Amino acid sequence: MSLRPQLMWIEKYRPTKLEELINQEEVVSGLKNLLQNPAEMPHMLFAGLPGTGKTTTALIVARYLYGEAWREYTLELNASDERGINVIRERVKMFSQYFTPSEQVPFKLIILDEADMMTPEAQTALRRIMEINSRITRFILICNYLTRIISPIQSRCAIFRFRSIAKEDVMEYLKGICNNENVKVNPEVLELLYDYTKGDLRRAINLLQSAAGAGAGVITREIIEELVGKVTPKVVKEIINYMKNGDFYNARKLLFDFKSGSGLDGQEIIKLIMNGLIENGLLSVEASQILAEYEYRLLNGAYEEIQLTAMLAALINQISGRG
Repeated sequence: MSLRPQLMWIEKYRPTKLEELINQEEVVSGLKNLLQNPAEMPHMLFAGLPGTGKTTTALIVARYLYGEAWREYTLELNASDERGINVIRERVKMFSQYFTPSEQVPFKLIILDEADMMTPEAQTALRRIMEINSRITRFILICNYLTRIISPIQSRCAIFRFRSIAKEDVMEYLKGICNNENVKVNPEVLELLYDYTKGDLRRAINLLQSAAGAGAGVITREIIEELVGKVTPKVVKEIINYMKNGDFYNARKLLFDFKSGSGLDGQEIIKLIMNGLIENGLLSVEASQILAEYEYRLLNGAYEEIQLTAMLAALINQISGRG
C-alpha cells in the first residue's frame, strides 16, 4: 500500500498549472490574458469560498513569473494570523520597498491570504503601500468575502471571482487521489465526504487523508462520521444547552476553556456557535443578527474576550426567553 501520511495530500496533489484548476475556466482565461505580458500585470484580488483554489492559483502565478526562484521574490502572509497594522507597516512595507527591477524580474510579489480578516486601519495602510510601491511590487490579495475589502483596494485590483466546485468535480478529484494512493472507497462515501465539507476541496482532501489513515486504506461511512464528530466538538452542544437553560456562568466558562484549548479565534468560535444553533433549531432572526453584529465587531479589531462574553449574554437572553 502506498499510503504516505508524512506527506500532506493537499500539497502532493496541489495543481501547479492553470490548466489543472478545477471548474475555474473564467479565472484561468482571464489570468492567461494578463500573463501574456507579465511586466504589466496589475494587482489582483482573488475572491471566493474556501477551498476553491484561490491560494493555489496565486502560487501558480508566482511560479509562472519567477520559475524555480519564486520563493526568493515572493512574500506569503496569512492576514488572519498577522492582520494588524504593524505587520503591514513593517513586514509588507519592508519587503515591498527595496528592490531593483530588471527585464527578467520586473517586480516582487506579495501574496496576502485571508485579506478580508484585516482591520480597516490595516487595509488603509496597505492601500497606501500598494500605491507608493506599485512600480516594483505587485500584490495578490485573497479573500472569502469581497465585501470586507475596502473600496479603495478593490478599485486598484483586477478582481477574479472563484466559483464553488461542483459535487461531481470534487468527487471525481477525490476518486483520482484514492486510485493513486490505493485507497478503497465507494461513491456513497465520497458523496458523504463532500456533504460534510460543503464543497471545500481543501477540507475534503484533508479529511480524506485522515480517513484513509484511520481505516488503513479502506474508508467507510463510519470512519467519516467519527472523524467529523471530532472536528465538530461536542463541547459546543454543551454550551448550547447551558444557553438554553440561561446558565451564563457555565456557558461562558466552557466557551473560554474550549477556546483556550482549541486555539480557535473568535470568528471561528462564532461559526461553531452558529452551526450549533442550527443543529438545535435555535437559529432565529434575532440570533442571526446577534451573531452578525459581534462577528463584525471582531472583524474591526474589538477585544475578543469582551465581545464573545457580550455575544453569549445576548444569545442567552434571546434563546432562554429572558430578552
